Amino acid sequence: MLATKSSETERDSFVAVAPGRVNLVGGHTDYNDGLCLPTAVDRHVAVAARPRDDDLLRVHATDFDETATIGPDDAPDGWAAYVAAVARVLREQVAVPGADLAIASDVPTGAGLSSSAALELATGRALLAAADADLPTVDLALACWRAEREGVGVECGILDQFAAGLCEPDSALFLDCRTREYEQVSLGGAVGILVIDTGVSHELADSGYNDRVRECREALSALREASGRSLDALRDVDRDLLEAHADALDAAHYRRARHVATENERVKRARDALSAGDFERVGEAMVAGHESLRDDYEVSCSELDAAVELATGTDGVYGARMTGGGFGGSAVALVDGAELGRVMDAIDARATEWVGADARVFACRPSGGVRLVDAR
Repeated sequence: MLATKSSETERDSFVAVAPGRVNLVGGHTDYNDGLCLPTAVDRHVAVAARPRDDDLLRVHATDFDETATIGPDDAPDGWAAYVAAVARVLREQVAVPGADLAIASDVPTGAGLSSSAALELATGRALLAAADADLPTVDLALACWRAEREGVGVECGILDQFAAGLCEPDSALFLDCRTREYEQVSLGGAVGILVIDTGVSHELADSGYNDRVRECREALSALREASGRSLDALRDVDRDLLEAHADALDAAHYRRARHVATENERVKRARDALSAGDFERVGEAMVAGHESLRDDYEVSCSELDAAVELATGTDGVYGARMTGGGFGGSAVALVDGAELGRVMDAIDARATEWVGADARVFACRPSGGVRLVDAR
């Protein structure tokens, strides 16, 4: 149990931090019960919480200089929707009190680094501390996943919440989104990570993200009927099954299913290559994944394509791809760690010309997941 102070007039405050993430391989596979290979990065959302005597959440977001007061039945818009949704789901399991909350972040919003999941996990961990309660990290991640789906309306899989909760420093997380089993795969300290933020913001609830979820369900239904097989998700469709029943699908549904089938294969190859320290093969899987997301899944954009082309044309880069849901956001590059500074300078010098006036480049270190920190 968490300690409380002896003074009746002084309240404890608690601070939780949760990281953003990049996804090396495994784009749009999570809501299809597939495989992913993300790593958390050292950009964080921090949430400070102090219990109140009522059931209100009074929340100040320093990045926007905005304050919201949220009652138990309120459904606010914008950033406050994530806070309200997390509190609502947690209150089904824990007696979460009202709280004064303050939020600060250096995870860029709309950049494909999952600032939303970082906000959810940090909010959840801070509220649990304010309640003098705890949940296993997997349970907290699942609660935050529910909050994003039910409270915000993004039909996401568990990738982002599990990455923000469970990643360990200097490792990638090999995640099976069906079984929810995971393993840490060491990056060995030999590689660096660069993010190329295109400056093209995306809002998944307003983008084509949910359309892709729907198209995958439609493709699955058609393949289930054509094959006569009990298929629970596109995870169950390999390339042989897809090709055997390709005539049951229109062109768009065929491409969506082909991406999922081939991307799951790429995750397995990348995991094995990473375990063997074969970063060239990891990079090949990243580039092939981007091409599939661009051509078969159609969630890239010209700026993301330019960022990947710029990165992969730079010596010292093993591979690059778009990261996140797409329709804007960022590309991630896996780089020879000894060459990280030179590579970053080379890409940064050409980013505005290649990608756009708002593009920026920054390096990240693989980070650990959500945690409480000393509030002093």
